[in-house]
Amino acid sequence: MQMPPSPLAPRPAPASGPFFTTPAQRTQLERERFFEQGQRPTGMVGEAVLQSWTRCVGAGLQPQQRPEFEPVTRARTKAVLERCHPLLQAAAPEVQQLDAMLAGTGCKSLLTDREGIVVHSTPAGSGAGALLDTIGRLGVYLGEPNFGSTAPGISLSTGLDSTVAGAEHFFGALQQLHCAAAPVRDREGRMAGVLDLSIQGGPFAFDALALVRQCVTVIENRLFAAQSAQEVMLCFQASPALLGTPLEGRVAVAEDGRVLGLNAAGAQLLRPAPEGGTPHVETLLGMTVGTMHRLLQSRAPAPHRLPSGLRLWMRAQPPARRAAAIAWPDGDEAAPAPTVPPRNTGPAAPAVPSLRAVSDQLIIDTLRQCGGNVAKAARTLGVSRGLLYRHLRPAGRPG
Repeated sequence: MQMPPSPLAPRPAPASGPFFTTPAQRTQLERERFFEQGQRPTGMVGEAVLQSWTRCVGAGLQPQQRPEFEPVTRARTKAVLERCHPLLQAAAPEVQQLDAMLAGTGCKSLLTDREGIVVHSTPAGSGAGALLDTIGRLGVYLGEPNFGSTAPGISLSTGLDSTVAGAEHFFGALQQLHCAAAPVRDREGRMAGVLDLSIQGGPFAFDALALVRQCVTVIENRLFAAQSAQEVMLCFQASPALLGTPLEGRVAVAEDGRVLGLNAAGAQLLRPAPEGGTPHVETLLGMTVGTMHRLLQSRAPAPHRLPSGLRLWMRAQPPARRAAAIAWPDGDEAAPAPTVPPRNTGPAAPAVPSLRAVSDQLIIDTLRQCGGNVAKAARTLGVSRGLLYRHLRPAGRPG
């Protein structure tokens, strides 16, 4: 029986020219050059995918192999689900809303644990296709050693956001897929899992990675809050209108001032210097413990100037064990700090609002602050104008 050629065995270069005109065709050409000639592609295939291909070849995988679609053992799946309970609780509202949002698009959402085992996915029969329904079964292992170069596999290996399209997948059996993934991190910055969106048979008709990132931000904030329930939570942003949204910075602080955790938005605003030991709230925020406790007694956000000179708006949430015991100056029992911009006079929102409601309200508020200037609003929010326009169509642009 003749053995198949090594994936790096030299072969004549495929003819280039007018037959390779589309991105998919050019990616296929680069793939053939890499796997059949050992040539490093340039241009069409991103560095993250190339590095993944190299890792897969180094691990002895071959593109013509079939990945293992069978789930891990029931005992291991049960242990993974028990260990992932905090992640599943934090992610449940977002993945449910994501599935409802994507109904009819043919997309499937997948959530893995930190090792790459599927712990939740869009139910089978949603129209995503037989291949995705097979991949998305509970307990299937999506790591690179099994599934090669996929978006969740690359995110698990690198800890970075990833997209993989069509022929960029290492295994030929998976080349009809397009996927986008981002890691979910816990309060300490450790990987807790990966959220992925995949579609079978053609590219996404929207910015899948941007949507994944939005969902991951909300999931991480909810996970951060759950892990910090017994600490003081300081929430901050440049504008009080951004407090209570996924864009707010959060720092978990012990009552003696030790900083125990900082979320991604907070790290971007504060850019804490790496240092040994446990940082203190006075070092990080220029805030004394006394000031922090006085902030706990206040209902409204208050301005605070950082050691860098930057002024932020801050509010404080008490530990869960103290929340019911704090009395406000007017004698009322403690109430949770407002989680929506002050102009919203309706009922108090949940601690972390739903993704769509938060996105629409945040865009409308930011546009008002920017006088209707979409470019300025996009810069303020750190998103593209295209993403802003796509939200404005259903949300309605304020006058």
